[in-house]
Amino acid sequence: MTDYQIEAHTRRCAVTGRELKPGERVWSVLIDDGGRFVRRDYSPEAWQGPPPGAFSFWASRVPSADGPRRPPIDDDMLFDCFRRLDGQTEPDRVQFRYVVALLLMRRKRLKFESARTEGEHEILVLRCPRSRTRHEVVHPRLTEEEMSAVQDEVYRVLGWA
Repeated sequence: MTDYQIEAHTRRCAVTGRELKPGERVWSVLIDDGGRFVRRDYSPEAWQGPPPGAFSFWASRVPSADGPRRPPIDDDMLFDCFRRLDGQTEPDRVQFRYVVALLLMRRKRLKFESARTEGEHEILVLRCPRSRTRHEVVHPRLTEEEMSAVQDEVYRVLGWA
């Protein structure tokens, strides 16, 4: 089994090489490169959608090095929210759970174990390193606009918006 690490924000456009400025909107992509996630960040003018083979992508803003910080994330609250959404089938809740799962992976509370296809759905199998419990998450294949909207909702719930 492979543990996936998500790299920190690069602050540089993967296409143009231009430095990304604090507060600027940016698109980030994770690509599975031989069992290791590689992060690529894109400026708005270089973004043409996720490249082939992208595992996941999201929109955000380049953080300020010295600006005000967002409130800390309560990992336990976030994990509880993730567990409570298990088994939900409403599209909004499936999408919300997927984005929360990505955030929990970034925070190392969940680890990617495998992925499989069931009918039209891709299912991610994630493992909690503390309890060794496996969790299945439907990959909702969000459009760019949907991903941005769900991220905004997650950030609102976290108190970041």
